[in-house]
Amino acid sequence: MLIQTLLNQCQKFKSFVYDKAQWEKVGGVQALVVRIIPRRNSRGQCGKCGEKAGTYDHQEERRFRFVPLWGIPVYFRYQMRRVNCSRHGVRVESVPWAQGKSQRTQALELFLARWARRLSWKEVGLCFEVSWESVYRSVKAVVDYGLKMRQLRGIEAIGVDEMQYAKGSKYMTLVYQIDEGFKRLLSVTEGRRVRSLLEFFRALGREQTQKLKYICSDMWKPYLKVIAKKAPQALHVLDRFHIVVNLNKALDQIRASEARRMTREGYEEVLKHTKYCFLKRRENLKPDQKTKLKEVLSYDLKTVRAYLLKESFQLLWTYSSPHWARWYLTKWCGRANRSRLVPIKRFVRSMRKHQEKIFNWFKAKKQISAGSVEGMNRKINLTTRKAYGFRSFEVLKIALFHTMGQLPEPESTHRFC
Repeated sequence: MLIQTLLNQCQKFKSFVYDKAQWEKVGGVQALVVRIIPRRNSRGQCGKCGEKAGTYDHQEERRFRFVPLWGIPVYFRYQMRRVNCSRHGVRVESVPWAQGKSQRTQALELFLARWARRLSWKEVGLCFEVSWESVYRSVKAVVDYGLKMRQLRGIEAIGVDEMQYAKGSKYMTLVYQIDEGFKRLLSVTEGRRVRSLLEFFRALGREQTQKLKYICSDMWKPYLKVIAKKAPQALHVLDRFHIVVNLNKALDQIRASEARRMTREGYEEVLKHTKYCFLKRRENLKPDQKTKLKEVLSYDLKTVRAYLLKESFQLLWTYSSPHWARWYLTKWCGRANRSRLVPIKRFVRSMRKHQEKIFNWFKAKKQISAGSVEGMNRKINLTTRKAYGFRSFEVLKIALFHTMGQLPEPESTHRFC
């Protein structure tokens, strides 16, 4: 069977035919180079508008790298034509196997991008003998196509969160679609300021923004401000996960402060190595942690009072009615204020300030929460480890969209992987 027959089965181009195939050394490596020629009397397409036009002259031959065959590098060789377009003058023709000045075929870019979802970008480059830069450019081309072709209609629920992506105050704002049965990354913007979230709503458009029914976020002020302004019709649910995290932080501040005081005053160090005994859920405690917690709870300590308040707060989420949930939270806040524990009192002030948005979780029938958002955030951490070598936010953004954006891919006549 001829190599041209195989190529016609997987990548056949209208108005072009595969000609001779021969061995050549490319970059010191033996490679298979297949010559492509235009069909007789065919006309090239203008690289600007795509209209067919007569040939003006020819450029030097160019090589385009194709998907490797049995581990052998494969290249297309073609002599580009310049066409005389009636609208744009003399232009280099566009060819169906590559975009612009890229030396990679679209089939190779899609091939590398699909492997880049499974392996690190560095590993993909080593396996298929291409540079990290080639893998990055391939992923970028596929992501650019997907962002251009994706549909943002029918979105009813979104989750907003921020994540630190580098040392220092380097954060990014993430927006996810969290509709039942369909979850994907919608937006990645640098920073966690007002304009970071505004950028998403501008891209979504006013019409689609008005169709949002639920928005889940934490208590970060810039997010609250933008959501209230751009999507007032949506039911804004405060993230239950972050509320519990804030309460745990208050508890840990009390524990750390009391442990230092006991050490300073010469008391027995009963709070030593108890951090996760207090922060973990009871069902997740190890046997030795359960024993240690039981021992500590017998002491009259501020940390013990804070822990008991934390445990009783969890009962709030068991209510189904917003009315009775409000009743319980009011009772709990009163009891917490009387505890005279400053971090807990700060937490209570925060709860009272945002209680209406907290009760929206009950109004949404407990269906909207940031559980899926936190799950995707963990996947983001894995993605950043896989894309070894990037140094800029833009590369990180491309890697995240590629892995979690559920983006449409360019059409191909054959699936190579």
